[in-house]
Amino acid sequence: MIQTDICIIGAGPVGQFAVFEAGLLKLRCHLVDALPQVGGQLSEIYPQKPIYDIPGFPTIKAQELVDNLTEQIKPFNPTYTLGERLDKVEKTATGFNLKTSDGTEIDCKVVVIAGGLGCFEPRKPPMKEIAEFEGKGVSYMVKDPEQFRDKNVILAGGGDSALDWTIELSKIAKKITLVHRNETFRGAPDSADKVFELAKEGKINLLLKSNLASLSGNGKLNSVKVKGADKSEIELEADYLIPLFGLSPKLGPIADWGLSIHKNQIEVNTTDYSTNVPGIYAIGDINTYPGKLKLILCGFHEAALMAQSAFKHIYPDKHLSFKYTTVNGIESF
Repeated sequence: MIQTDICIIGAGPVGQFAVFEAGLLKLRCHLVDALPQVGGQLSEIYPQKPIYDIPGFPTIKAQELVDNLTEQIKPFNPTYTLGERLDKVEKTATGFNLKTSDGTEIDCKVVVIAGGLGCFEPRKPPMKEIAEFEGKGVSYMVKDPEQFRDKNVILAGGGDSALDWTIELSKIAKKITLVHRNETFRGAPDSADKVFELAKEGKINLLLKSNLASLSGNGKLNSVKVKGADKSEIELEADYLIPLFGLSPKLGPIADWGLSIHKNQIEVNTTDYSTNVPGIYAIGDINTYPGKLKLILCGFHEAALMAQSAFKHIYPDKHLSFKYTTVNGIESF
């Protein structure tokens, strides 16, 4: 039986920073994540993707941010249960009893849901043979860009991930083709401009108003057919296909915990990001409220306010005096 002050569900960047904010208040944290490593989507889906909106870092790669956060919370000695999904939450006289998919039990006084999109899976292109080539040329994420060096790579999608990886992989791949069903992109305008410029310079092949049609190969992907708006098809040589159509979020067991949920997101009070269940908070992309922005830095802000409220929930009779880290420093456990 694991005993802790706060159990944080989700070991992504927002969950990690929640450890820091709670640690400043001498609250111990245990993190649970279904993934086998910390970092959440940053480590699992785009570890080498550059991030540009973290204060103090003009640019930082996703995995580097995770590594920095891991180092930052070391003084507070968080504990982890990784590779296990949290299935059950039961109210107790002193807080909550939690059970994972592998039978791990955790007793805590406060539960913090920082699970990003919850349980998620990539949205796949509607091609009957797509499963045949998964892991054999078809990948829904970029873990190691070097895998694509000097290869023929086809990306599909119109969001930030498709744009960003087109730009990054154009530096090392033999040939990059980006397929998008529309003429305009959903991603950042600056990234879209860079992609159009790369196409103009002949550094990438840009196929707009086009869709993936079919895949071919003998045990491994070797070509992709693309259909244009005029119904014409072209066949492209391909070592890899990377469809980047986003993730399909699923709350999983969280949906059965009695929380107020709207469109697969947990409704919270913006005073402290508490849910309708006393003692349970939700921070990061998994929560919703008027004006919500799905940004890591917003999750950091939510974590700070949550920690203050969690302290008062655990110790209602104690006076909490807010102090700056520049005055007190970091006191390890």
